[in-house]
Amino acid sequence: MLQSKLFSKTTKNSPEGEEARNAQLLIKGGFVFKNSAGIYSFLPLGWKVAQKVMDIIREEMNAIGGQEMFMPALIEKKYMEPTSRWNLDVGFFAKGLRDKEPHFVLGWSHEEVLTAIASKHVHSYKDLPFAAYQIQTKFRNEARAKSGLLRGREFMMKDLYSFHATESDLESYYERAKEAYFKVFERCGLKSFYTLAGGGVFTDKFTHEFQVLSDVGEDTIFLCEECGYAENEEISKLKGGDACPKCSGAIAMKKSIEVGNIFNQGTKYSESLGLYFTDEKGEKHPVIMGAYGIGVSRLMATIVEVHNDEKGILWPESVAPFKVHLVSLGDSGEVTEAASKVYESLVRHFGEFEVLYDERKASAGEKLNDSDLLGIPWRVVVSEKTLAAKKVELKRRSEGESQLVNEEEFFRAVANNVNLKK
Repeated sequence: MLQSKLFSKTTKNSPEGEEARNAQLLIKGGFVFKNSAGIYSFLPLGWKVAQKVMDIIREEMNAIGGQEMFMPALIEKKYMEPTSRWNLDVGFFAKGLRDKEPHFVLGWSHEEVLTAIASKHVHSYKDLPFAAYQIQTKFRNEARAKSGLLRGREFMMKDLYSFHATESDLESYYERAKEAYFKVFERCGLKSFYTLAGGGVFTDKFTHEFQVLSDVGEDTIFLCEECGYAENEEISKLKGGDACPKCSGAIAMKKSIEVGNIFNQGTKYSESLGLYFTDEKGEKHPVIMGAYGIGVSRLMATIVEVHNDEKGILWPESVAPFKVHLVSLGDSGEVTEAASKVYESLVRHFGEFEVLYDERKASAGEKLNDSDLLGIPWRVVVSEKTLAAKKVELKRRSEGESQLVNEEEFFRAVANNVNLKK
């Protein structure tokens, strides 16, 4: 793609009033636009990143038997009342033109909706187990939306729900979901810790969160530095310096960002909304449920919080908006012609949607600064210097030094993810 045709533009100054690094860099780089507190538009660059994150999530959810669907954002009162979640102050409420009182809430969770749907399709133990998920916009009435995309009033979320005949079957699926979550976060360039936590408004049982260490995190966890066992401060009786209950290693207090959670919901929703099945003996039982959430936009923000430097973002290759950033320096016809040929070669190898070509009439400093800010993993420079050497200048965004390489060396380095440091 030609950078001159890119809808969004970078800005030199950080946005006013934004303290979170993810908000500063995503807005400055033209990835997102802040509409209101906690409400953002994803611009083409940001949407490319979000789509890659969602593709990773889909692949891992499909691998554990999840079936993708899509539910309405507008949820009627009749679904939420049976579970006593209608009057919670977490929702944005809406009413029709002829209604005196709100009869709808903008969806902040979808247990009730899917349970009601499942009650029309699940009758026998033979209909179980199954798991369904969606990736959809959620709405939560945050009293104080802050930290950029880490805590918003409107955000994208993957929510998966599983339905089982027995507790043991749920426990088995819970473990599969746990491993799938580890894979999602690892593929997004993050190290996550499986953390014991409370259930909040979702369940009365203990649940588990996936936490990523970060100084800007709103959560505090007590983490074993030996085996990785962790507990959220909200429910933990551990303290820094204690011995780990699992391996006797040292417990440390850490700030972290929650990027995912999984819940054993038991029969809370099925009993409230009439989701029962008949077993082999003809006896009726409530379906046992689990729920599994990943905030897509929060995950994207966490990646930025973890992967950045003083110049900008350092996207992991798996979620970067482009794989390669081609930059031409100099206005001579020879440089333009050579850069165009390199662009054609890159597109043939990686596809048009993985190459961003900065062919703008701008200074070298502006182009290179923009390249650092955007954080695309590989930068290829064509200039008078490279023409004289009959090579191109190759640099990994995560490394300080560049190298002059020929075309064969370049493609080999990128294909094999080579570390250019000597």
